[in-house]
Amino acid sequence: MNIGEWLPFSVLVPLIAAPVCALMPGRTGPWLLAFLGALTSLLIVAIALPVLWQGELSYPFGNWPPPIGIEYRIDAANGLVALLVAAVATFVLPWARIINNFEVPERQGIFYALFLLAFAGLMGITLTGDAFNVFVFLEISSLSTYALIAHGWDRRALLASFRYLIMGTVGATFVLIGIGFLYMMTGTLNMADLAERLPEVRDTTAVRAALAFIIVGLGLKLALFPLHLWLPNAYAYAPNFITVFLAATATKVALYVMLRFIFTIFGHDYSFFALPLTAVLLALAIAGMFAGSWVAMFQHNLKRMLAYSSVAQVGYMVLGIALATSAGLAAGLLHLFNHALMKGALFMALGTVFWRVGSVRIDDLSGIGREMPWTMTAFALAGLSLIGVPLTAGFVSKWYLIIAAMEAGQPWLVALIVITSLMAIYYIWRVVEAAWFTPAREARTPVSEAPLSLLVPLYVVVAANFWFGIDTRLSVGGAEAAARALLGGSP
Repeated sequence: MNIGEWLPFSVLVPLIAAPVCALMPGRTGPWLLAFLGALTSLLIVAIALPVLWQGELSYPFGNWPPPIGIEYRIDAANGLVALLVAAVATFVLPWARIINNFEVPERQGIFYALFLLAFAGLMGITLTGDAFNVFVFLEISSLSTYALIAHGWDRRALLASFRYLIMGTVGATFVLIGIGFLYMMTGTLNMADLAERLPEVRDTTAVRAALAFIIVGLGLKLALFPLHLWLPNAYAYAPNFITVFLAATATKVALYVMLRFIFTIFGHDYSFFALPLTAVLLALAIAGMFAGSWVAMFQHNLKRMLAYSSVAQVGYMVLGIALATSAGLAAGLLHLFNHALMKGALFMALGTVFWRVGSVRIDDLSGIGREMPWTMTAFALAGLSLIGVPLTAGFVSKWYLIIAAMEAGQPWLVALIVITSLMAIYYIWRVVEAAWFTPAREARTPVSEAPLSLLVPLYVVVAANFWFGIDTRLSVGGAEAAARALLGGSP
């Protein structure tokens, strides 16, 4: 059996494990099954990745040849995203075990079952070569995510989940309408087949409407400004483990799907030259960069602060894509990868603080750096990556964005990248100042440092921010290979 025949198991294993997990009693069993499911997916994708950098793999289900049958088709682009999703799930779950015992003390079998469904859905979205199956897996992931957010300790988690449900349903409906238009015009749902048939009909109103519906629908899922209104409350009130997982994976998968439709199905020339997509995406990216950073500067709830920061970081990713060049696309994909490391570490640090203090409001964390020095040092180090300090993953992303902007003849974008990075310094410094340079509030009970069982996974993710800031073979090499795969025209 070659590695291509193993790839479906990266989705099937967590999908099958989910109902088993729901029936398991206690806490250790469900967590262990979830961890093994994520680890299995990671190992399969990691083994396949060197092959994907050189070409692509395809697995037709039931031996029905595409486009008649459904297939998984994997290249460097979705291989990189699948590796990211599986790695985040695997490395965060050891940290989540203790956090969830505190935040979700009951029904952990159901909780981890929902997580496995969300994880399997994201993996399925990433690996499938069928446009309709993108929608199916999108719904599997979304429905389980709504329920996971509702598990938050604050009652406002229910309202945040409901708002996300409404906006997520609108987004999924738009995507489905767009796919329906494509099927109406071509008679196929296979992505590779769509790419071959669309040139004959792409000047029609139906195809242009399909692209518009898909961009708007995925923009909602991506939290692209101004379609981001579901994200701040969802991140702020979800259980901390779910916030880490969503911040590091969900928006990244949505961006990948948008890229797959824009570059592979509709085609680079049609999307950016026949239609004004460059101007639209560039305007929304810049607006998101500034609006997200500006609002983050005045937040008191630190999870909301990082949520609005994510809106700005999505702007960076879309900025690279809007340049419509190979360098810009690679820079956007690189920031997709690196941002998962930044936000994963930052939200893990806040979750660890919440485990001790019971709050992530900046007023309640005065002097916490002297009581939890290792945890807050991890937050500060991850904050350096978010700002873009040299030797961090964030610096590499922004450096490649600057290079792409200069090569595209848009030097004024460099100034905007620098300005928004300075804004990030302000809101990260607010946390550092409160943690180390402000006296502890007398009303707050003194706390002790988190145990090694929380610190070790946290510092693994923090270390990754520096590792990929120094050794960029995987991140930059993967992003460049992914850009070539998307510009090559076949999924």
